[in-house]
Amino acid sequence: MDYLVKAYAMHDGVRIYAAKTTELVSYPQKRFNMWPTSAAALGRTLTISAIMSCTYKSGEFLNIIVDGDGPIGKITVEATDGKVRGYVQNPGVYLKKGEKLNVGLGVGNGTIEVIKDLHMRQPFSSSCELVSGEIAEDFTYYFAKSEQIPSSVGLGVLFNPDSSVKAAGGFLIQVMPGCKSEDLDKLEAKLKTLKPTSQMIDEGMSPEEIINEITDGDYTFLEKRELSYECNCSKQRFEKALETLEIKDLEDILNKDKKAEIVCNFCNEKYIFDENDLTKIILKKKTKK
Repeated sequence: MDYLVKAYAMHDGVRIYAAKTTELVSYPQKRFNMWPTSAAALGRTLTISAIMSCTYKSGEFLNIIVDGDGPIGKITVEATDGKVRGYVQNPGVYLKKGEKLNVGLGVGNGTIEVIKDLHMRQPFSSSCELVSGEIAEDFTYYFAKSEQIPSSVGLGVLFNPDSSVKAAGGFLIQVMPGCKSEDLDKLEAKLKTLKPTSQMIDEGMSPEEIINEITDGDYTFLEKRELSYECNCSKQRFEKALETLEIKDLEDILNKDKKAEIVCNFCNEKYIFDENDLTKIILKKKTKK
């Protein structure tokens, strides 16, 4: 089971979230048969998005867009209450730098945009430029610049030889007002020697053990939250989308193709609307006129 743990550490001067996300990252990799660099970029974004969604109130919604000029293209993720879904424009990218995946080159230069629906009059949007395309460094910069919260983000996805996901996870560390400088120095020194997050997950470490490793046991447990990949698409939802088309466009589809085939961007599920379905939609629209 994928889950997140939240804790305070270092005399309550630091807030830490650590997460195991192997299953939720594996799901889209399998559904889209993604190549490793694309899967790593999406997996890292899914992980930080799941963590971020747990920093907000229940029901509040995040839409995160990593818009780079690299071959992966735009990364789009939606998240709420630890539930995420997302996709990349090009799932077939495999770039390496030495023995490591070159996610930075795959993502390229561009921006991060975070749109928050906090159930106010208008959604709140904030953005910043990408600093490396490696996702973790980019979100560390995003928190500092756009939310004015000194932070450290660690994200990782490890692959099997067949390109399936072996381990995935991440952490978010946020410095609270009043954090002592000596505690901050200690934390920074620890992060420099910390193993990659995906390696710790692969070695069997739990989110609790990752927090324990980062803080040398100096933390107070706050809560545990389940994380998952969930797509809420359905034939009914796509039917409503078809109903927004003009009658003449629907009739063209019916006469030329005899059916409409729609594939969900988030889970690759295919929905077929046959002649009977299309005829019903056309008649429904004509009746409303």
